[in-house]
Amino acid sequence: MIQLKARGVPVNIFQATLAIVTGKEKGQGTTAYASQENGDILLTTDISRNVSQRMVTNIPSLDHLEDGDIIYITTNGTINTLFRTSSPHNSLFITDRCNSNCLMCSQPPRNSDDLDHFFKINSGLISLIPKSTSELGITGGEPTLLGRRFISLLQQITLELPETDIHILTNGRSFAWKQIPQSLSQVNNHRIVYGIPLYSDFYQLHDYIVQSKDAFNQTVLGFHNMARNNLRLEIRIVLHQQSYKRLPDLAKFIYRNLPFVEHIAFMGLEYTGYTIKNNELLWIEPREYENELEEAVLFLDSMDMTVSIYNLPLCLLKRSLWKFTRKSISDWKQKYLDECADCILLDQCGGLFDTSKRHSRYIKAIH
Repeated sequence: MIQLKARGVPVNIFQATLAIVTGKEKGQGTTAYASQENGDILLTTDISRNVSQRMVTNIPSLDHLEDGDIIYITTNGTINTLFRTSSPHNSLFITDRCNSNCLMCSQPPRNSDDLDHFFKINSGLISLIPKSTSELGITGGEPTLLGRRFISLLQQITLELPETDIHILTNGRSFAWKQIPQSLSQVNNHRIVYGIPLYSDFYQLHDYIVQSKDAFNQTVLGFHNMARNNLRLEIRIVLHQQSYKRLPDLAKFIYRNLPFVEHIAFMGLEYTGYTIKNNELLWIEPREYENELEEAVLFLDSMDMTVSIYNLPLCLLKRSLWKFTRKSISDWKQKYLDECADCILLDQCGGLFDTSKRHSRYIKAIH
């Protein structure tokens, strides 16, 4: 897994700050400079006795940092990488809070008072991100819990990153209140796509999976309110023991009731977070749902709807589905097993989650 955090000894760091990595040098130790509006901060693997400069010393390694990376340096010497200039998989993290509590959440929500904290960081981060950035994600927790400041961030992005595609992960429940989609439409940014989960055509099953009463009705109403305001929509469906049986029915429900969505993504399970705790409820070998998945995907495709499969290696899918697979796992948590080394389709395969604590026993090289 790609390193996104390091920690050293802070010297004269009296407040947390955003900065851009501006260069590295090799000497007795490795050094880098973090440039920000109040001057440079020296980052070094060396032990320094210079107490007149702002710096973070004794950092185990700076190998993960590159020129142009945007970092957040805290007063305790932690260096968080928030934007990697060489990666297409960058996101703004909005909050740890969520109004759902999904059985398979890979990042379980926390009831923390963090909205102000992350809003300030993200406002500063947006202004530093290169204008040439092709794509940027927005994630959480549930981003819309930010309220009006969520609109403010989208307006800032629209102004400062007008050529950047924006993908927002949200449970979509707040869009049931029509004033929110109306406000979002005023941002007037057609590069924004809202990725919203829908796990069943049956309301009780969706509500059970997300562990929230009335979530299905709110989500479906939200889809329609968003569509009325000409906002771009994607449906995300995580594949597990609770969701797979009704996949063909869900596909027909989407075609009949949500024909305006521009993309439907079927997603393999990330075995971490709540999934480990709910193993008996969720874990299923992909081979056990391959028929339902094939039926759902091929139906939607036959109806001229754009459909993809995320997070599943080719060896776990029927060949009829290979053309729908995408390399979707973020580079910082993507991996391949030793068994994959001799696979002739390795370059075409999206691999596995490095964060997953369990993988299918049927993974094997394709020859």
